[in-house]
Amino acid sequence: MRLRLVPDQTNYNFFGYARLTFGGSVVLLAASILLFFTVGLNFGIDFRGGTTIRTESSTPLDVAAYRAALAPLNLGDVAITEVFDPSFRADQNVAQVRIQAQDGQEAVTPDTLRLIEAALVSADPAMMIPFPSVESVGPKVSGELVWSAVLALLGAMTAIVIYIWLRFEWQFAVGAVVALIHDVGLTIGLWVVFQFKFDLTTVAALLTIVGYSINDTVVVFDRARENLIKYKQMPLIDVLNLSANETLSRTLMTSGTTLIALIALLILGGDVIRGFVFAITWGIIVGTYSSVYIAKNIVLMLGVKRDWSKDKKPTGNQFMDIDA
Repeated sequence: MRLRLVPDQTNYNFFGYARLTFGGSVVLLAASILLFFTVGLNFGIDFRGGTTIRTESSTPLDVAAYRAALAPLNLGDVAITEVFDPSFRADQNVAQVRIQAQDGQEAVTPDTLRLIEAALVSADPAMMIPFPSVESVGPKVSGELVWSAVLALLGAMTAIVIYIWLRFEWQFAVGAVVALIHDVGLTIGLWVVFQFKFDLTTVAALLTIVGYSINDTVVVFDRARENLIKYKQMPLIDVLNLSANETLSRTLMTSGTTLIALIALLILGGDVIRGFVFAITWGIIVGTYSSVYIAKNIVLMLGVKRDWSKDKKPTGNQFMDIDA
């Protein structure tokens, strides 16, 4: 027996509440852009600069105890991760403690470093002092990382637009890129509203969201292209609705199974990957939504000319007069 999230045959009108779905998305995207420029993101150590301290202890690490010991120092953004390496000895337990740049300083000062040593030793008396390694990243390097992150997102979206344009037509490429901007914009807006830490892990999640969203959009567009050839006299709005209904089961099954794994990671994965997993979870939700409600609306607005040997301009809603 096959598992079905939706019936084999559905006839939902995805354009029936366009003012609410598409219009609401436009409002939320505009609000996200406004918040980005007025409130701003809560940049993590990767983008603000800071100091990375490598610790070593002969006893098993307790990340929660390390974090509790450093909390009274008010160091700002502190990230603690355990380091695994096959070459380590059985009694060699290594961690990385990353601390954001302090106000007016490019790195942690010697006085602050001594306070950090005392706090960590109180949590783990077996810790090696002095620390095996202390490295700092200044504002210049952090600025380069910000620019590299922006270029990575723009490069991915540009490559996707070119791919969609070559595979389909320019109207589909515009619809796809608007859907991607919607997904990335709403994700960044969520990070601004809740002031989640924005670091390179979040950028990696955004790139993952872009790839997932375009995959879902291509599936709907591919079925739309087939139906445009099959139903040559059917109005475009009906063709797009039919295509979304025919791929709805696949869309929900793919998103649903992926979300099951992500929710498990979100609950059981721990603090280290929680931000990354949450970003992808949110991105899959908005990515699935945009494939159904955003990308198709743009294609409908721009129109698609089915006979490319003619110069007749496409229209958004009237296709009954176009020759097959």
